[in-house]
Amino acid sequence: MISWTLMSVLPLTLFGIGEPVIYSAWTPSRTQLDPCCWVDHAPGFLLGADELLGRLDDTMEWFRGKRLMYGTWYDEPRLTATDAKAEHTVPDSIDAIRSELSTHYDRAFRGLFCNYYTSGSDSVAWHADRIGRTEVDPLVAIVSLGGPRHFLLRQQSGGASHRIRLNSGDLLIMGGATQHHWEHAVPKTASAPPRMSVTMRAGGAPLSTRNIT
Repeated sequence: MISWTLMSVLPLTLFGIGEPVIYSAWTPSRTQLDPCCWVDHAPGFLLGADELLGRLDDTMEWFRGKRLMYGTWYDEPRLTATDAKAEHTVPDSIDAIRSELSTHYDRAFRGLFCNYYTSGSDSVAWHADRIGRTEVDPLVAIVSLGGPRHFLLRQQSGGASHRIRLNSGDLLIMGGATQHHWEHAVPKTASAPPRMSVTMRAGGAPLSTRNIT
């Protein structure tokens, strides 16, 4: 936990402070990566995003994962959490985000996967989310909290990358067949304040088509 450093290194904004709430007029802008893959970006989706970062910093059980590369296990250059500490509960705003996304996209968003980039030297290499191995055309939602970072996407076969700057409170949705044909990364940078990504995923059929006989 690095809560004691947040106020000194995180450039808080007017929209970042206060009780975390979803901006009532949020509107996503869609980029069609190819005929079957797309990303939505909704700047300012969450108000009070810096406050939520501080709460999750205190609430979640953070650990450093390991990744197998060339036969050797290496520590991942970021922290990860999926569950709250025993003495804490996940903030209510997480349920509000999950409900909002499920309603807007007509898919059941589930789970909670948080990644914590504590400085510019924290990063994640090119990869596709594992849900793409088990679900057809899943949706992956990321709410970015804290300092701005660039989010990159490229085709798994290689080629030029798309660069999206995610600011505190921004929402990014990867949809269509993106997890099957594209990969994403958060590269290192010379200097950056703490940044957290709050990730939820949705697979299966649209909610509006379920339980229809």
